[in-house]
Amino acid sequence: MAEDDVTVEQLAAIAAENEEPDAVNYKPPAQKSLKEIQEMDKDDESLRKYKETLLGSGPSDADPTTPNVQVTQMCLMCETAPNPLILDLQGDLEAFKKQCFVLKEGVEYRIKISFKVKKEIVSGLKYVQQTYRKGIKIDKSDYMVGSYGPSINEYEYLTSVEEAPKGLLARGNYVIKSKFTDDDQHDHLSWEWNLNVKKDWKD
Repeated sequence: MAEDDVTVEQLAAIAAENEEPDAVNYKPPAQKSLKEIQEMDKDDESLRKYKETLLGSGPSDADPTTPNVQVTQMCLMCETAPNPLILDLQGDLEAFKKQCFVLKEGVEYRIKISFKVKKEIVSGLKYVQQTYRKGIKIDKSDYMVGSYGPSINEYEYLTSVEEAPKGLLARGNYVIKSKFTDDDQHDHLSWEWNLNVKKDWKD
């Protein structure tokens, strides 16, 4: 059987195995601006210093026209990969559809997302990834990234360790749709990329 001869029935079975239950109803707390938080309890010196440590000493002077959250890079981190697997998310996102990462079957890897928060605190950041094969969704993963305040430094988030699929039926091309969102359902960035699972790195 060729690597891409997996049937629709087999893909449907894989999708059913990977189906996640609906998330518990969760209502995010009311959003407060950075300035509102800094103004709260400003007479309490110890609390004011604590908030300065977490949030910085004053309002951000970032360009108001720039987005609050900027997703800058995605990296597939695998110790055995011969070359870095990096997507520059500040470039042409459409170009990723014409490229393809190669991943050796069965290897362990993690995804690292790099991002910046420019102006206001963002709560409940989440990385959502949907995997398709031959047009059928076979997996969906939600990674809770957390809440972050504005900073001049870039933040990094690492997913838990994943294992690439393996076996003759698992080899082939996968289309992955990624999204960086938050509690308020803001779509900070969406991108699509391709992954080709092979028997070896250089097949």
